[in-house]
Amino acid sequence: MKILLVEDNEMNRDMLSRRLIRRGHTVVMATDGQTAVDATLREMPDLVLMDMGLPVMDGWEAASRIKADARTASIPVIALTAHAMAEDRERALAAGCDDFDTKPVDLERLSRKIAALTNGNASS
Repeated sequence: MKILLVEDNEMNRDMLSRRLIRRGHTVVMATDGQTAVDATLREMPDLVLMDMGLPVMDGWEAASRIKADARTASIPVIALTAHAMAEDRERALAAGCDDFDTKPVDLERLSRKIAALTNGNASS
């Protein structure tokens, strides 16, 4: 499965991408919201993991644009954020995200969410 990982923090991006690759996924990366929108159109990933606190364009706006485009609207987006408040989840879902997960990422929990959104295609 091809996953677009959108994360501006190099350490988080490196750690999560390596763990996803070890599970058999192909990982492409973006470091800001505008690049994420462009990469989604170019790469047509099976799933987007979207940090919400991004430079240039935040994750809420990027997710909204991905979901507003008929070419990418069906691609699942999971919001990743350090903010675990109920209103943060609601805001991510309102922007079009299909699910929400908190940082630090629990890979087992995230893998279950990826599998649920991709018909069980997440490697374990």
